[in-house]
Amino acid sequence: MALISLDHVSKVYPKGTRPALDDINLSINRGDFVFLVGASGSGKTTLLSLLLREEEATDGEIRVAGNDLRRLAPRQVPFYRRTIGFIFQDYKLLNNKTVWENVAFALEVIGTSRSTIKSLVPKVLETVGLTGKENSYPHELSGGEAQRVAIARAYVNHPQILLADEPTGNLDPTTSLGIMEVLDAINRTGTTIVMATHNEEIVNSMRKRVVELHTGKIVRDEQQGSYDSALYFPDAEVESKSHQALGTSDKDQRYRAPNAIETGSQVDVEGETRVETAANAVDAITQTLSSGAGDEGIARLANSVHSGRTGRYGDAFASPEDTMTWGKGLKLDDIDGSEGQAEAVSEPPAPPTSVKSETSAESEVTATTETATAAETPGENETLNPPAPPAPSGDAAQEAEEVHKEDD
Repeated sequence: MALISLDHVSKVYPKGTRPALDDINLSINRGDFVFLVGASGSGKTTLLSLLLREEEATDGEIRVAGNDLRRLAPRQVPFYRRTIGFIFQDYKLLNNKTVWENVAFALEVIGTSRSTIKSLVPKVLETVGLTGKENSYPHELSGGEAQRVAIARAYVNHPQILLADEPTGNLDPTTSLGIMEVLDAINRTGTTIVMATHNEEIVNSMRKRVVELHTGKIVRDEQQGSYDSALYFPDAEVESKSHQALGTSDKDQRYRAPNAIETGSQVDVEGETRVETAANAVDAITQTLSSGAGDEGIARLANSVHSGRTGRYGDAFASPEDTMTWGKGLKLDDIDGSEGQAEAVSEPPAPPTSVKSETSAESEVTATTETATAAETPGENETLNPPAPPAPSGDAAQEAEEVHKEDD
């Protein structure tokens, strides 16, 4: 039985010109990592809202972790949401609370004991690289740090499902890489992740399951998929198939979470069992990140970012050792075909020791120009005088000599 299932689900808003979701059928198993892609207004955020039970479907049946969302009473909704974490694009942090208090608040509202909170919060903050930021307020954080707080808050009680709405939408490519590395590690503990995104580089590198929506309908559901589809780009079908072929290697499957466990009823998220599970999951993620044992997709994304091949960005960034996992880095040399790229990134070429080259005429011209420029540059106490006119040559020199004789 699937962890998440939607059966002929539609959502119609009173003043909408068309259904926001139109007869959707979707099944997601435990441990899946699913990207929701599509143009703005295609229905991605609406789908996430239905799964979170922020809104109710107009038609159809939605089951999540054994819960029929149509039959949940209002008083049951908060208990249902304890099995789900949600990451917002704009973070939704409480501005009057510190980083520590924002994460602890997610545990306080479900009645977690103070001793458990004091144990779990420091662990999860260390996991996402925020040790030392416990007493900082949201306005004192960078965008990447704020998003890491949001991830820590969403995951601190180890939910079965993590929903993310454009979690890298406001972040630069290098920071986005760090966020995806954490989400990938969380997914490998067995947590199901459903992420709406417009970031084509992330989707193409990670090669997870891709569900594409268009005007409220699912037009593509592809394992190890790519961002672009034949719906908008006719040549993308060939590229997509090549992605699938490459994505079936042993390295790609090595860290894929186990599929499909039956969930006949709402999972008990209370008591010591939940606390112990959450603590174990946080420890597992920390170990994964510290060892750099990310899957093939993370390594591809890292190579893409740090070699400047990030599509729309086109910028080169610092070496992986300085940015990935907040200082730890991934072993990119372990990935086939990446040795040269990794070396090129981590060991930039040394500057030339001599400006003049004996074998290159172009280098000689450049060196001459630089020397002339340096000679013409005045010191601090020198007056900048206009350059002397060039000496005449040829016929002009002969005429100048005759004029000089006449003057004498």
